[in-house]
Amino acid sequence: MTKPSPTGIRLSLPEVWLEQHGDTLYRYAYFRINDAALAEDLVQDTLLAALQAQESFAGRSTERTWLVGILKNKLIDHLRKYSREQTMDTTPGSDQDFDALFKDDNWSHWRTPPSVWDNPSAALEQQQFWTVFSDCLGALPGRQAEAFTLCEIEGLDGNEACKVLGVATSNIWVLLHRARLRLRECLETHWFDQGKGG
Repeated sequence: MTKPSPTGIRLSLPEVWLEQHGDTLYRYAYFRINDAALAEDLVQDTLLAALQAQESFAGRSTERTWLVGILKNKLIDHLRKYSREQTMDTTPGSDQDFDALFKDDNWSHWRTPPSVWDNPSAALEQQQFWTVFSDCLGALPGRQAEAFTLCEIEGLDGNEACKVLGVATSNIWVLLHRARLRLRECLETHWFDQGKGG
């Protein structure tokens, strides 16, 4: 055991971190980036950073929460770096598909509620749902997936997400709107319309 923090909470030995927290950290990373190899790399980077920072552990959270916090920062750093390397969303047809939603003959789209989801608590607990959701999120164009992950999963506000992605405020809302539409369509096709959501 390491020395206790001022609050009395101790860190376990680094040798057991992977065994005790590796699965949780991996699932956390994989769900957000949908890339097994990258998730493993981020967990490894997290454990290395934790090893280097263990003396600064203040004990204001559990060991697992502390490690997840480090992983969250690694994910944000990855998304920031990735966004600098990518151009704006240039997926063929994405603008045409999006603009088609606003044509006069297509306003019924906005009046159509999502498919019925009778028992959301039960569905959210099902691993199948999260598998489908992760696949849908992974199918989004890069910038849309990044914006959705930062704002809706990581909990960053719009301004913080803009800084990470290097986009204007108006762009983040467009990216989020497009991501939500595509996720809705994907979930309706692969989850709700399959009778799994009700």
